[in-house]
Amino acid sequence: MDINVVTRFAPSPTGNLHIGGCRTALYNWLYARHNKGKMILRIEDTDKERSTDSAIKNIKDGMEWLGLNWDGDIYYQSNSIKDHQDIAYKLLESGNAYYCYCTEDELALMRESALNQKKSPIYNNKWRDRIPTDVNKKIRPVLRLKTPMIGKTIVDDSVQGLIEFDNKDIDDFVLLRSDGTPTYMLASVVDDYNQGVTHIIRGDDHLNNAARQINICLSMGWEPPKYSHIPLIHSSDGLKLSKRDGALSVSDYGDQGYLPESILNYLLRLGWSYGDKEYFTKDEMIQYFDINKVHKSPARLDLKKLLNINSYYLKEKNEDDLIQLLSKKINIKIDTVLERKMKQIIPHLKTKSKTLNELLELLEYLHIKRPLLIRENNFNIYTDEVNALIQSFKTSIERIEDWDLDSIKTLFDNFLTEYNIKLMDIAKPLRIILTGSLVPTGIYDLLIPLGKEETLNRISDYLNN
Repeated sequence: MDINVVTRFAPSPTGNLHIGGCRTALYNWLYARHNKGKMILRIEDTDKERSTDSAIKNIKDGMEWLGLNWDGDIYYQSNSIKDHQDIAYKLLESGNAYYCYCTEDELALMRESALNQKKSPIYNNKWRDRIPTDVNKKIRPVLRLKTPMIGKTIVDDSVQGLIEFDNKDIDDFVLLRSDGTPTYMLASVVDDYNQGVTHIIRGDDHLNNAARQINICLSMGWEPPKYSHIPLIHSSDGLKLSKRDGALSVSDYGDQGYLPESILNYLLRLGWSYGDKEYFTKDEMIQYFDINKVHKSPARLDLKKLLNINSYYLKEKNEDDLIQLLSKKINIKIDTVLERKMKQIIPHLKTKSKTLNELLELLEYLHIKRPLLIRENNFNIYTDEVNALIQSFKTSIERIEDWDLDSIKTLFDNFLTEYNIKLMDIAKPLRIILTGSLVPTGIYDLLIPLGKEETLNRISDYLNN
């Protein structure tokens, strides 16, 4: 590609960064990196009533957590309102825009009349060629673009293909509101031009906007950017995503124990594929990504698939990396002793976990305070016979000197033979006594990091209770 590619991710800070926005950001980032270009992060904060600082922070934190680094400083659209207004006035001077003095009541009647005639409720161009009277001038007008009334506006879309819009169906939309503030339609185009944006990748709910924004570019004599409108993400039922379906903030997924690489890999393949390849490093994502191979049909969110991908990446991580991630979630200090214990059992526990939260829960027994609160409901397994068995097992533990896998296996083998029982007969009550619940942890793996002294202390707590 001969041009210097510039993409942009331009969220409105009226809410948190959700999963659909993350995929848009990812595709823009990948396209820019694949073509050795740059990606701009633009916060479109001109709606001051709905924009919030917390949403801006959530967007920035989410992008950083995913590792989608933008180029340069963050651009805030509200800082360029004068630039947007200057372009609007240039369009007015060139005859490509005009003032509209319609009242809200008039506009409401227009919409009602159009609907009664089963027409699209668009503005009827009332003020397109009129000269206002002194009475009209008492109304604060909006500024509208004078769009072509004949012919077609063509959007050559990398995903959707060649889309033609009849100009008669494109209204003379508002550029400046009656208070002089720019609309999204104008501000976005001006910012794209001023920032040298060459390629726009966004959701296909903006496809109709593309026809309007192209007309602004043409009226200014600007070359429009190349558009790619990607299908939206739907629920498993094919409907618009709700929070119940998983339309959560990306920070919510982080809180639930998902890994950023899992989110990225899942979103990458949600509407795009590269043969049968399932998992990609970031370098591979950049190397293989092709916007022209994004599917046209809406993608469906499959949380089970996302969970399985997360499970894969969790298993791929080494103990040091996992401990570092867990340290940000755990509410106690991980000292050298606890770190050593965690390293002993994490290789086992990560095979039984699908999220960091699940892993953290399975590791909790290592640092829980004594005496343990028994959380297992099925506590009726502790009969006098079982309690006697636990007491005898405690005595057997006290006799062994080495605390390693071979010694513990030998301990159990001898104990099972002596009392003619199965492993589960002693392992099930022991798990609950030592962890507070019936965790799916192998009893040998559970005991080794706990240590002989702590194991005996916890059994004693139970027997003395």
